[in-house]
Amino acid sequence: MGAVPSTPRWGGELSQDTAEYLIGTFVGDKTFPLNSDYWQKLLELPFDLHWPAHRVEQACQAFARNNCSTRHLAKLLIHLTWCLQASLSTPDVQSVASIKAVNASYIASVFLKYSIEDLKSENLEDLNLSLDENEAIQHDIGKDESIINMVMHAILCYIGRVDISPKTYLLHHELLNFMLIAMSTQLLSGPSPGPNDVHPFIDAAMSEESSLVGLVVRKLLLNFITRPRTSSSASYTLLSEENRLGVLKRVGSAAGGTSLRRGVIQTVCLLFSGSSLFFPRRVANIVLLPLSYFVNSSVEASRSQLADSSINILLILIHYRKCILVESVKNSIAGVTSESLLKEETYFAENRYCKALENVRDVEFDRVDIEGNAHTGPLVRLSFASLFDTLGMCLGDETAVLLLYALVHGNSDFLEYVLVRTDIDTLLMPLLETLYDASRRTSNQIYMVLIILLILSQDSSFNASIHKLILPSVPWYQERLLHQTSLGSLMVIILIRTVKYNMSKMRDVYLHTNCLATLANMAPHVHRLSSYASQRLVSLFDMLSRKYAKLAELKNDKMQMSDSELKDDDKLPEDTSAELHIYTDFLRIVLEILNAILTYALPRNPEVIYAIMHRQEVFQPFRNHPRFNELLENIFSVLDFFNSRMDAQKLDGEWSVEKVLQVININCRFWRGDGMKMFTQLRFTYEQESHPEEFFIPYVWQLVISRSGFSFNPSSINLFPVELPVEVSFAAAEANTDQNIQLNVKEAVELSV
Repeated sequence: MGAVPSTPRWGGELSQDTAEYLIGTFVGDKTFPLNSDYWQKLLELPFDLHWPAHRVEQACQAFARNNCSTRHLAKLLIHLTWCLQASLSTPDVQSVASIKAVNASYIASVFLKYSIEDLKSENLEDLNLSLDENEAIQHDIGKDESIINMVMHAILCYIGRVDISPKTYLLHHELLNFMLIAMSTQLLSGPSPGPNDVHPFIDAAMSEESSLVGLVVRKLLLNFITRPRTSSSASYTLLSEENRLGVLKRVGSAAGGTSLRRGVIQTVCLLFSGSSLFFPRRVANIVLLPLSYFVNSSVEASRSQLADSSINILLILIHYRKCILVESVKNSIAGVTSESLLKEETYFAENRYCKALENVRDVEFDRVDIEGNAHTGPLVRLSFASLFDTLGMCLGDETAVLLLYALVHGNSDFLEYVLVRTDIDTLLMPLLETLYDASRRTSNQIYMVLIILLILSQDSSFNASIHKLILPSVPWYQERLLHQTSLGSLMVIILIRTVKYNMSKMRDVYLHTNCLATLANMAPHVHRLSSYASQRLVSLFDMLSRKYAKLAELKNDKMQMSDSELKDDDKLPEDTSAELHIYTDFLRIVLEILNAILTYALPRNPEVIYAIMHRQEVFQPFRNHPRFNELLENIFSVLDFFNSRMDAQKLDGEWSVEKVLQVININCRFWRGDGMKMFTQLRFTYEQESHPEEFFIPYVWQLVISRSGFSFNPSSINLFPVELPVEVSFAAAEANTDQNIQLNVKEAVELSV
């Protein structure tokens, strides 16, 4: 039992029958024990097969039928573990063990993904990732040791401890792909983690020691920073001779034929030889992973597949939450579903990856914690300068924005580093450009950018420094030329523009609040705000006041009508009354912003004074309003002072902008602020909601699916809403060879947006 036909030497000519026999028996009903030489033959043998998509599907279906008895996937994972352990001993050499590890991770990935997608219940034991009781246990496998824990430990050890080089790149890449697939069990659960959720591979990663977790987090960040790429331009984009996607050509006898049930499965062949990485057409590994895993040649040169996979996995790990029942209620609610449990009855286990990211320190600044703060877990050290610069290059991508958020929110050392950088425009310019292009961005991306700006604006030195940094030009701002504009002025312009966009398109109160909160934090530190930014600030009050006036008029009209005259459709909706209160608060915040500038920074902002004088009529209707009159008193005190100075001027001819500004600049020197009321400065701080995982976990996986090209059966996803694509039979797809049909979640998500 376990004997296989002899195979040619590495790189030699290969019999199709031999190759098909090996893969066919893997998915078939014949069981091979763990110590059979079949596994060595399978993992050492180079494949050059091209199967049509429906044959790959049939192989997966045969595997699903037979794996419960053969336990071949569990055995393959054990061999992957052994290969990785052997590769760790000689990491700089492309040994047979590393080649076998690549093959094992390839094959395991495709069949594990199919198994996860096709789970018929939430019982992940149906994956059959344990050995049969009759299987002989090897001496290096503990009787009670979990195969999942064993393989995840080996993978994390390799990723964390082996440097990336031309000889290790491919194995790193495939191990990251495997991790992504293994952790995709989250897609099967709802958006709110519950105690009944089972994610064995992520839980295994969470159980690792802090020292290994620190190494993994550091390596994933280094991959993001260094952005390693393979030297071959043909990497991951190989096509068949017919210029169509190459897949395994024929299936072995064990993979019997059944009809295609969903979509077209796309797979690619990734090629390498035994001695060094190269990409010829003749010799290839078997690769069953979706083509959308890999980036094609049209993607910009700065993209790195390894960097993208690393940041995706890091975001999944740091946002994972293991929900645990409170001990006192475990026995009393047996059998109760997660949805019916109160949040007070559960808690989340500590996430060591999140802690490790919070403990990242700058390798170039070994500062002793003078405040005596205790650090839970080992410190992760890397170059903050390199991380800062890489983030600046990549913030057009949502995953980089999420990483920046995690750092500035959770890592006080990195936030401090960002705040003392004199070139803060490296980060701010791409963030502001994202807000400028809000119509082409997702609402989640806009929210995350605004939260980052709010966090930064909590620091007074940041608010002061952005007005000292002068931008020669802003090429992406199309409405008007912005020359020699301060970064602070540009930030004011973009935030106000975002409010205007939100009022017309999104109408999201949360977005309004974040924009105004950031402006309020900036206000006392405004220095020489540009004329355009000053005009936009006054226009913001005018825009909000017109919205407020419409809502107030609607309310007054309804109140003047007797109840008998009102029809059900005419009665003032409760949300309209609530909206009126909201816009009242917004107007107060804008008046507070203007007050803060006039109270603490008037001599430094003549353009703000000019803008208020130029549009002073917009404030007049609210002068006696009980909610606004006290805030408007200071504005009218400033108007009275400068209007009187204007009236005292004897001028030949008409006033020009330059002459008015000249009078304002001169009289700013004599301004003493007499009679001005001092209000407490508005200070807004960001506080994360009590259950952020309900936002971040679905958001991260949406990005993984829609941006990285990771495909997943839409009908299996419960984590977030997905529009299911129309099923197309394989026969129909074959009939039209010019049309490449790809039914994956990426398209479904795009259609639903």
